[in-house]
Amino acid sequence: MLLRMLRTLLSVLSLGILPSLGGTASIPSIPPHLVVAPPALELQIATRLSASGVVVIDAQSGQRVFGKQYDVPRPIASLTKLMTALVIVEHHELSEVVRVPGGLKTFQSAVQLPAGEQFTVGDMLSAMLIASANDAASTLAIHHSGSVDGFVQVMNDRAVALGLEHTHFENPAGFDGPTQRSTPQEIAWLTMAALRQPFIQKRLSMRGARIVSLQGSDISLTNTHALLHRQGPVRAGKTGTTNGANQCLMSVVEESGRRYVVVLLDSLQRYVDMRTILDAMADLATPSTSVSMRPPLPSP
Repeated sequence: MLLRMLRTLLSVLSLGILPSLGGTASIPSIPPHLVVAPPALELQIATRLSASGVVVIDAQSGQRVFGKQYDVPRPIASLTKLMTALVIVEHHELSEVVRVPGGLKTFQSAVQLPAGEQFTVGDMLSAMLIASANDAASTLAIHHSGSVDGFVQVMNDRAVALGLEHTHFENPAGFDGPTQRSTPQEIAWLTMAALRQPFIQKRLSMRGARIVSLQGSDISLTNTHALLHRQGPVRAGKTGTTNGANQCLMSVVEESGRRYVVVLLDSLQRYVDMRTILDAMADLATPSTSVSMRPPLPSP
């Protein structure tokens, strides 16, 4: 019991505050079981969600306002990159130069970084967080630890320090693996820790960017989170998709002056699920006679 209390305290100190995404207030982000303040709302979602694991966290109180199997570990696909980014930002200068190694394991999501060319750490983080580039994640891991396996150990050590008891990594990109998994709630906590870093926060909210190698290769990046390309309450986010994880989604949502972290794992239609959640938030925040004017969300 004492060890768990100490671990939780360390988690609180590590998470700290969630900086504003366009607002002015700093928002505390504390694991919900330590918070006594009531949440701003309690979502009632009658429509069935396709995601098997869901959590909505009120970032101002730290409390869970909706959950569906929120504490069950599942594959998390490229939401893994939130931890990869956090480790890199905590240990490296954004201006450091990184050489792209050859023979990177990338599978589908990659920006085709040219082997042997050099980019800054900041550019590699942009490729990883905006375009979900697996080749950028592996490049950063090797730059930090000399090997992917060495970096994975650092990731797992950081998870322990954050108090993420049901989170474990096998690789820095999010490829499927027997123990590459986390829970919706712990991904929400990880998100709060990552968003304390201004660079990560900004990149997760960008629709696109360009990076250029020291040798002149120009690469265009487009954010994989479709809701960031439309007007609406989603302010930042990260996608993840693999055969084992299905569709995963992390979104930072602002509704009626409050901020929420929404995590969907193992979804079959993540944007339909998000529409259901956003509509539930809007319904609670407006009079029952009002009509929602949200634009339609893209197909999954």
